[in-house]
Amino acid sequence: MDRRSSIAGIFRTVLTAGPMHRADLAWRTGLSQPTVAKLTRSLIDTGYLVETTTAGGPGRIGRPAAALDVRADRELFAGVKVTADALIGVVTDLRAVIRQTARRPLGDARAPRDVVRLIGELVPPHVSALGVSVAGDVDRDTGVARYEPFLGWRDVPLAALCEEATGVPTVADNDIRALTEAENWFGTDARSFVLVAVGSGVTCGLVVDGRVLTGAHGVAGELGHVPVDPRGPKCYCGARGCLEAVASEPALLRRIAEVTGEPAVTLDRAIELARLGDPRVGEVFAEAGRAVGQAVGGVINLFGPELVVFSADHLAGFALLEPHVRAGIAAHAYGAAARVAVEVRPLPFEEWARGAATVAIARRVAAVPGS
Repeated sequence: MDRRSSIAGIFRTVLTAGPMHRADLAWRTGLSQPTVAKLTRSLIDTGYLVETTTAGGPGRIGRPAAALDVRADRELFAGVKVTADALIGVVTDLRAVIRQTARRPLGDARAPRDVVRLIGELVPPHVSALGVSVAGDVDRDTGVARYEPFLGWRDVPLAALCEEATGVPTVADNDIRALTEAENWFGTDARSFVLVAVGSGVTCGLVVDGRVLTGAHGVAGELGHVPVDPRGPKCYCGARGCLEAVASEPALLRRIAEVTGEPAVTLDRAIELARLGDPRVGEVFAEAGRAVGQAVGGVINLFGPELVVFSADHLAGFALLEPHVRAGIAAHAYGAAARVAVEVRPLPFEEWARGAATVAIARRVAAVPGS
């Protein structure tokens, strides 16, 4: 391991698991204690790490020992989540703790340069880097949004446009992948997990052995385009019977409008009808939940995660899906894989923006301050 990657590994370890004694840091990184002592000096000299006096810690006796911790306010980062109708922005410290939040409606802005102009107005000038996340197919390495389904973008050099508008180094990424990165760095302790989001679309992030999977072409985790019903409705992607065409919020509302004869039915109205015991609406929710469970069961069989985390744009709506989702997982997960822990967690759009900031933090850590 070269000096740069060694310092990056040390910095990330303290950032995500600190404060930490040098001996523990050496054990976690696989580096010798003299090497850790030498490399951490550069991070201390540049103000990224500080020494703190702590008790001996578990299993330790004797005098208090100096531990290393990150100076979280050393740099600030901006994250912006772009939705179909709004920008949600946050400013975080190095540990992705949110310091500020802001929202701005898109209004009539749909063209990339119009949206980027609004992003430029939202991002404060004092941040070190910016992360921007959008739905769809995004190449993190080049910063190009190859396809954004809700705004209709194709091959937009999003990161470059944002850098031009803000003067801040920018990384662009898929929104669920960025959210998963935040969970991986600063959330769950699970080394392998799946994060599933159900709302205007259905998608997921995959973490295996502590790494977010992107796939060879950057589109790993497109759960919404897993086929669940070959005779099902046509998806906007052109295929038939995709999960998103069955279980996304727009798909649910279309189906509920058909069975109830209420053409302008809203999700709140659909939830009300289901809770009042309308069997037609209840069955639509049940079918969608079983489809989600079937698809996630397949993911569990393929990757064997410790944990599946579900979130939704509308948790009350997901509550109607949840028992059927769990039943679907139980029916399709194979053998011991069915022991996977399943959680439902509220993750508002500010958390998605925090995910975008985390991607910017990750790139900053990889640049190895102090090397």
